[in-house]
Amino acid sequence: MSQRPALFPVLLAGATLLLVVHGLGRFVYTPLLPWLVEDGVLTVQQGASIASWNYLGYLIGALLALRWHQVTQIRRSLPWALALHVVTTLAQTQVESVEALSTLRLLNGISNGLVFVQAPSLILEWLARHRRVSSSGLVYLGVCVGLILSSLMVSLSNGVLQGADRWWPAALLSIPLAWWGWRQLANLDMPPDEPPRETTQPPSGRLLDRASTPLFLSYAGAGMGYILPMTFLPMVARLQVEPGDWLVESSWLVVAVATLPSPWLWNRLGALFGDTLALRFSYITQLAGVLAALLLPGASGILLCAVLVGGTFLGTVLLTQRLARTLHPHQGPRLSAALIALYSLTQLAGPWLTGVWLSMGGSLHSAFWLGAGALLWGLIWMLLVPRRA
Repeated sequence: MSQRPALFPVLLAGATLLLVVHGLGRFVYTPLLPWLVEDGVLTVQQGASIASWNYLGYLIGALLALRWHQVTQIRRSLPWALALHVVTTLAQTQVESVEALSTLRLLNGISNGLVFVQAPSLILEWLARHRRVSSSGLVYLGVCVGLILSSLMVSLSNGVLQGADRWWPAALLSIPLAWWGWRQLANLDMPPDEPPRETTQPPSGRLLDRASTPLFLSYAGAGMGYILPMTFLPMVARLQVEPGDWLVESSWLVVAVATLPSPWLWNRLGALFGDTLALRFSYITQLAGVLAALLLPGASGILLCAVLVGGTFLGTVLLTQRLARTLHPHQGPRLSAALIALYSLTQLAGPWLTGVWLSMGGSLHSAFWLGAGALLWGLIWMLLVPRRA
């Protein structure tokens, strides 16, 4: 019997790739946007439009991952997706036109969606092969570190770089990290194809059944519920908190710091109490965070929202991915891609519905009720997901 393989290099490689595409690709745009506006590269409206193109690319990438869900397909497409991220991030250092930047952010989003689905899926299948699935959630620590790293890079380079040059730190750091992360995953001892199972009846190829349909409907609520505070919390802080309060400038930093322990915490809770029960608790926690911003006055509500939502949304992602594979072990990567595609679709719907609400005369603060309703929807459907060991 061979020794159990070392988990740390594999989990670190997966976390590194998520750091690259999510931290240095997607989330770096959030702290960069105010400076790009100040430099005269973009207006606020153009910046919001460009962000939407990136979200659309993320959805396209997840749909492509749904098509390329087998291990052999992942091994072929994953390095190309990483190359697309590196090329588009480098190209962003050379363009300042809105049209060109929109195209690059669309392509960068496609690479993000592909890698965000395929890298954790490949690692989850490898962990399942070695009976170590309970460690799978630790891959998402890369998102947490990437969130903080992107903020630090933008802050430290401010005053040194301007305009399109502000993309250089993310571009240069992406190259060695993407190369190293892929080299580790390329060497995983995974069979090219799933061996046939000796059963009287072949496993179903359906994505939706009585077990998985409630999980899909629940995850739709998670996507819309988390995106509102994660997009608009700093703006709501400016409206709700007294001028000069530290939260006016630091609410996003609180969110970033709160994410750091969340993959370990929710991974552990899922291992102790079961993913279904832990997932229900994650919905309750996020709902409490959004309600805090709605019902508690000023800084206390904003702070609680930042901590509870920031410390939970990644837990919802990792627990849902793992539970989906438990429900349908024979099509884990395909289920993962379908769930991420649905999640990204409801992410797009959240800001759009907020815009409709604002055009009808509603306030940004009251739009958080949409997020609370979405999370309540998710919790109700989670109660219908069967518990599995």
